[in-house]
Amino acid sequence: MDINNSYLFRSERLGFRNWNESDVPIMIEINQDKRVMEFFPNLIHEIDTISFIQRMQTQFLEKKFCYFAVDLLSTHEFIGFIGLSEQNFESDFTPCVDIGWRLSIKYWNKAYATEGAKKCLAYCLDDLNIPKIYAIAPKINTKSEHVMKKIGMKKLGEFEHPKLLNNERLKCCILYEKIQE
Repeated sequence: MDINNSYLFRSERLGFRNWNESDVPIMIEINQDKRVMEFFPNLIHEIDTISFIQRMQTQFLEKKFCYFAVDLLSTHEFIGFIGLSEQNFESDFTPCVDIGWRLSIKYWNKAYATEGAKKCLAYCLDDLNIPKIYAIAPKINTKSEHVMKKIGMKKLGEFEHPKLLNNERLKCCILYEKIQE
């Protein structure tokens, strides 16, 4: 199969697709990097990474969106994920669709998260007609908040994440939204 035809959509430098078996070892590495996982309560181990990828594959088949596997178009190298997923933890704004990203640290500070998130927002708001997208991150994750602002999302406020209540450092989270125009 021609890799160029495997992308659901592209941005200037990135290709977005469903997950492949070959992504597993690299995603395991990303999820085991303490710098990448700084704003998560734990590193994510192999079995949970595999389960996550399977959930994303299924969600993509059912909904036509997920946290997409992302390749650098110039090399077709898998660099992590950017995309959307359903969230259903207990809160006044869930269930919802949220946007997120997690890239290998060697691809940080190149504006890939911003570029990719903008393209994912356009795909979901315009092509899939999802009326509202949220973004959630621990308040101390100023890098992610910076991306949220750069992609045109509006801050709604802060909340205590029910899955992080036992983590003083991470439980206070920010909530942003983007509404279909």
